Amino acid sequence: MSAASIGAVVIGRNEGARLIRCLRSLQGQVQQLIYVDSGSSDGSAEAARGLGAEVVDLDLSRPFTAARARNAGLAALRSGIELVQFVDGDCEVDPGWIPAAAAFLQTRPRAAAACGRRRERFPQASVYNRLCDAEWDTPVGEAAACGGDALMRVAAVYTAGGYRESLIAGEEPELCLRLRRAGWEIWRLDAEMTLHDAQMLRFGQWWNRSRRAGHAFAEGAALHGAGPERHWRTETRRALTWGAALPAAIAAAGLVSPPLLLAALIYPAQVLRLSRRMGYERALFSVLGKFAEASGALEYHWRRRRGTARGILEYK
Repeated sequence: MSAASIGAVVIGRNEGARLIRCLRSLQGQVQQLIYVDSGSSDGSAEAARGLGAEVVDLDLSRPFTAARARNAGLAALRSGIELVQFVDGDCEVDPGWIPAAAAFLQTRPRAAAACGRRRERFPQASVYNRLCDAEWDTPVGEAAACGGDALMRVAAVYTAGGYRESLIAGEEPELCLRLRRAGWEIWRLDAEMTLHDAQMLRFGQWWNRSRRAGHAFAEGAALHGAGPERHWRTETRRALTWGAALPAAIAAAGLVSPPLLLAALIYPAQVLRLSRRMGYERALFSVLGKFAEASGALEYHWRRRRGTARGILEYK
């Protein structure tokens, strides 16, 4: 498949130098380069135009989501573009990725999307960056879903209806679920794909990201949990059990009999148990993250009950 049939959609908001690096990594690799800007105030749109990208400015009157941005970029692709590389503006694309992924898709006509290894640019900068880098290290082979960086067949994405714009997180797994239901395949290749610059240096940033994950779990389970895939039902149940139900039960028991508060030792015990598989650092944050995920899941259900359209956080 020739480079002339490949486009790229970059999304972002106030990415600064990271966006410049991202766009430059795509120059010469694609026929059409699109940048979708979600209300940047740092001159990102102007900088992107200066690098030859076509810029789509999202309407400020509607809430921003990554899904909405990706759909806007998809709609701007010219006729004849067969493959589209979706990438977040804080990522740099490896020079060998697009040729390798395009060649793979050419050999597998039922593959709708291919993703590779996303790595953190500065994993040593913080424990939160290291956690992200470990999260990106997914198994190689046919997969249930890809992340925000992936090379996709334009026709497959269109046939599936594109990304669900109302989702503030988890839009890629939701799209992949619909693609797989339509008979398409998702693949994780053993190839370097992107360098990601999370710039996650504070606990609050990590907590906020974990809340978004909990919100995504709950919303995904509400949308597709009854299906055969049981989409994100397990993740939602774990978050609500460890992050809400169990703490509430221990606190209530402690009010009746203070010694029962010792039941809270189940949490350090869980950290030790998980550390045998993933190491102490990841185990500790996995357990802590359940509290943040539970808060996001509970807020989703609260807003759903009230009929509130928006979730806890918008994209960027």
